[in-house]
Order: sequence, then C-alpha cells, then structure tokens
Amino acid sequence: MPLLNVSFGIFAFMPQGWLFMMFIILMETSIMNRVLGKKGKEMRVFVSALAANGVSGIVGIAASLLINGGWWLVVWFPWVSSHEVNVHEPRALTGLVAYYLVAMVLSILIEWGLNHAILKKIFPARKILKATLWANGASYALGAILITLLCTLLST
Repeated sequence: MPLLNVSFGIFAFMPQGWLFMMFIILMETSIMNRVLGKKGKEMRVFVSALAANGVSGIVGIAASLLINGGWWLVVWFPWVSSHEVNVHEPRALTGLVAYYLVAMVLSILIEWGLNHAILKKIFPARKILKATLWANGASYALGAILITLLCTLLST
C-alpha cells in the first residue's frame, strides 16, 4: 500500500522539472563552495555535488518504487496528478512530513558519503559534512517553499 500517491515522474521529465533540479544542484554547489571556502576547487566541488545529487536521486527513485510500487514523491504538482495529498487530513499530513524528512535524511547520508569520497583529499570530513548539511538544508527548505508557491499559483 503506497504511503502517498503523488507522482513525480512526469514532472521530472518536463522542462520545469529539469530547471528545478538544475536550480537545486547549482544552489547546493554554490553553498558547498561557500562553506568549504577553498578557491580553485570549484569544479571538483561542482562534480561532487552533481554526482552526489544524481546518485541520491536514483536511490530515491528506487526506494520509492520499492516502498510505493511506483515512482512517487511527497509533493503535489497540479499539472501532474489528480491524486493530490489532502494536507487537512491528519494521516496524510503526517505521512507527507515523515516521508519528506526520511527523504532528506537519506539524501544527506548518501550525498555526504559521495562528497566525502570525492573531496576527502582536499577537505576534512567534518567540513564536508557541514557543507553537505547546509546545502541540503537550504535546498530542501527553499525547494519546498518554491514548489508550494508554484502549486498555489497554478491551482488558483
């Protein structure tokens, strides 16, 4: 039985989805560069953030398929699915928040592991973890706000 029936697959392959995902990756790269603060290493940080986000996304898709039986994520895009999450229903809201938090924690663990593997010769593990936490915290917060605003604008 799926936790929440919300399709992300169509959005991910639409131009808006690619733009949104590139915005998130560029934002995370920029934050990681700022936190790590080492000039001349930007390309390596960019490659690390790109690889980490790619692997994290693939793992997220696979986990979603395994758990839900389909490719679902915890946001509602009005142009994608008629199966919206009713946030006024306590069980749906609790499921939405839990799923989003688990996705964030798994993203941080996966991305920190890959960032550490790629950047460990340049930066200490603690600094890589701090950069990964800041980048993911900011991207999850801003991403959630942007998606909520976009959905609100499109549903009115």
